[in-house]
Amino acid sequence: MKKEILYSGKAKTIYKTDKQKELIADFRDSLTAFDGKKKNEVKRKGYFNAQISKKIFEMLEESGIKTHFIKMVSDTEMLVDAVEIIKIEVIPRNIAAGSITKKYPIKPGTQFQEPVIVMDFKSDEYADPMINEDIAVAMNLATREEIDQLKNMALKINKILVDYLGTKNLLLPDFKLEFGRVDGNIVVADEISCDTCRLWDKETGDSLDKDLFRFDKGDLSKAYEEVARRIVPEIF
Repeated sequence: MKKEILYSGKAKTIYKTDKQKELIADFRDSLTAFDGKKKNEVKRKGYFNAQISKKIFEMLEESGIKTHFIKMVSDTEMLVDAVEIIKIEVIPRNIAAGSITKKYPIKPGTQFQEPVIVMDFKSDEYADPMINEDIAVAMNLATREEIDQLKNMALKINKILVDYLGTKNLLLPDFKLEFGRVDGNIVVADEISCDTCRLWDKETGDSLDKDLFRFDKGDLSKAYEEVARRIVPEIF
């Protein structure tokens, strides 16, 4: 089923298949931060992210939110719909952390009264700058109707994940969503995992996400395994 490489990104390799509208996303153990300036390999990282993403995609589908997920074809390989990626990263923020505390006078750890939706232009060349709706439309990234849909989907997904992860003793300060078009419909694409979510232990406040690698704060492999044990205990 798997054919030649279509694209190799920072953490996944995308392969063509014998069906034009289906691809295979292979989750690798590669790890990058700061626009690829910091790199490493972490054992089983790809496996944990693939299994966590599978679980979350299935949960979203059950809630009526369409994703590009079809099925797993191995422990780290996901069969997905081929999508036309919308070059807008949508970031729901629930607790102030990371860049928003550096760009604005917002104290780290501030709990927002309602989720803050941030949009970034998905571009390594321009370092993923924050954009607004007018800029997105001017660049022909999406229509205003599509942007409204992206925001509404992001808010629904955020509510589902905050509630679900809360039952796993996890806080979700913020996370990144990517979307794509399939036959004119917008679906959730890429992955939702420890690589794309900021996750804190609800009791200790400890980071269980890529910040451990970004800022040399601890053992990332153990953290990802701990999150996997809470979300997909059946794989152990």
